[in-house]
Amino acid sequence: MKRTPLYNFGKTFVQSFVKYFIPYQVNNRENMPENGKVIVCCNHISISDPVRLAFTQQRQIFFMSKAELFENKALALLLSSLGAFPVQRGKGDKTAINKAAELLRNEQALGVFIEGTRSKTGEFLQPKAGAVMLAYRYNAPILPCCITAKDGGLPKMFHKCIVSYGKLIPPDQLGIENGTGSEYRSASRMVMEKIAELRERDLETFLAARI
Repeated sequence: MKRTPLYNFGKTFVQSFVKYFIPYQVNNRENMPENGKVIVCCNHISISDPVRLAFTQQRQIFFMSKAELFENKALALLLSSLGAFPVQRGKGDKTAINKAAELLRNEQALGVFIEGTRSKTGEFLQPKAGAVMLAYRYNAPILPCCITAKDGGLPKMFHKCIVSYGKLIPPDQLGIENGTGSEYRSASRMVMEKIAELRERDLETFLAARI
C-alpha cells in the first residue's frame, strides 16, 4: 500500500537513527496482512508507541490520536502528514468514526490503542469498544499487538521494548451478532486477553534473557 510522503521519509531516513534511542525487538511481524483492511489493536504505555509500531511494519498504520494533540497547528500538520487523525475521546466522535471507516473501505491499516489512553504505570487499563465496533461494522479483522517494557513497566530511553503481534482475529470470531453494547464489551475484553497473553510471553523473554 502507498505510504504518505512524510511517513515514507521517516521510514527511509529516520528509522535507523531513532531506533538507538528507542530500541525494540519485534516478534511475528509477518502476522500483519500484506494488504487489505485491518485494525491493529495495541496497548498504550508511551508517546513513542506509534513510532515503534511504524518501525516494525512495512505497511503504514493510520492512527487515531487524541484531539488535544491537534490543538497546536504545527503539530497537527505534522501528525496529519504522518497519517494520524484526531478523535474526541469519550464523546462518540462521528468525524473520527467516519475517517476510520473511510480508511477501512480503502483497505488500509487502522491503528487503535484499545485502552483509549496511555497507561501511567504500564498496567493494562479497561479496554474501550471502538475497535471491535469498527471491526464488526466494516468486516475488518483485528491484529492484537503488545508493547512490553522490562518488568511490565514504562519504557525508558535506550532500553529495549518487545513489540509482539498476535494472530489475526477475523470479525466473525469476535462473538458479535447484533452489535449490542454487551457484545462489544465482551469482544473488547477478548482482544485485551490476547494482548495480555503476548505480554506474559514477552515478560518471560525478558526474564530468561536478562535484558
